[in-house]
Amino acid sequence: MTKQKTILFLTDGLADETLDELGGKTPLEAAHTPNMDRIAREGASGTFLTLPEGFSTSSDVANMSVLGYDIAQYYCGRGPLEAMSQGIDLKADDIAYRCNLIQASGDTLVDYSGGHISDEDSQVIMKDLIAEFNCPDFSFYAGISYRNLLVLHGDKYTAEVIYEKPDASMGMHIPDIVPKATQHEKSAETCKLLIDLMQRTRTFLEAHPYNQNREEKANMIWPSSPGKKPDMLAFRDKYGVEAAVVAAVDVIFGLGACADMSLIHVDGATGYIDTNYEGKAAAAVKALENHDFVYLHVEAADEVGHMGDLDLKIKTIEEIDRRFVGETMRLLDGQNICYAVAPDHPVAVKRGVHTRTPVPFAICGDHISKDEIVVYSETEALKGGIGYLEGDKLMRQILNCQ
Repeated sequence: MTKQKTILFLTDGLADETLDELGGKTPLEAAHTPNMDRIAREGASGTFLTLPEGFSTSSDVANMSVLGYDIAQYYCGRGPLEAMSQGIDLKADDIAYRCNLIQASGDTLVDYSGGHISDEDSQVIMKDLIAEFNCPDFSFYAGISYRNLLVLHGDKYTAEVIYEKPDASMGMHIPDIVPKATQHEKSAETCKLLIDLMQRTRTFLEAHPYNQNREEKANMIWPSSPGKKPDMLAFRDKYGVEAAVVAAVDVIFGLGACADMSLIHVDGATGYIDTNYEGKAAAAVKALENHDFVYLHVEAADEVGHMGDLDLKIKTIEEIDRRFVGETMRLLDGQNICYAVAPDHPVAVKRGVHTRTPVPFAICGDHISKDEIVVYSETEALKGGIGYLEGDKLMRQILNCQ
């Protein structure tokens, strides 16, 4: 196994599709990214499948794939992972749902993020929802911004429901995409509760002071990605290294908690374009003092991709390269560090959705045989020397623990 300290820059949603208005380039290829290009130029590239068929196209699946955990064995839903991040003690019969604050207009889902509601405003709304609705059957928990939780209590409920991801459902007709029952004996009752709660809380939120005289509202809840308390193998037991996670959002911290990785929170890290890039870079460098591997996650490109803002996505990619990747490498200049860069999944900015296309990655380190690729991009990675990987092969390649 490599003696090098290692950082993986996990650039959430960075990859995309080629666009005519960019002359057949992707946003990543159109952006100025000298630091990510340096990783490709000094190392080798390839592609990696993060969203296999049969599983949701959500970030929990994608990041679990990057970390090299068997999705079929360990996947538990996004809700339980975020509950783990918050330190919520899920009981054996609890079902945790991710619960977005969304904006609805009539019967249309307008915005999956409630206008990217601030953390402070979301805390106020969630506090009021908790006071008004929490009961023996279910509990709301506040998270970060629009990302909150709903936990159902008791063995009469199930995670076996058909749900739609709100970030992939904007512009859709709400009655068509509410939770639907499976053949599971408890599914119909669970869906009945969820839909009733969505309707009752909408009435409450429509009248909430926050939503008065505002164009961007957070006037409805959207439960999705349910599951029970997970049980995952520790990262050190799987790979033989001590690892840390630097992130801003609960789903990534939840995965880290399940894998018994150190969780490092950074002041001003928001999960959006106003995040503290430099603070996260400094935290990753500090974490290398007593960890072998740092999973350094940034959410911003994913968010602007879902917004469908091409210009902002290109700008955000350049900010990530300069203030996140470049700043980390500057702080570690002269040290023998293995660097890797990869998204967890693509976000097609023109459609605002995740896709299952394998993501591009690049790795430079003592154990990597340099290839001919000199630019980090979706197109160039297809020609990379490492080739196409699945399962835990990417993480083992990064950590040199074949």
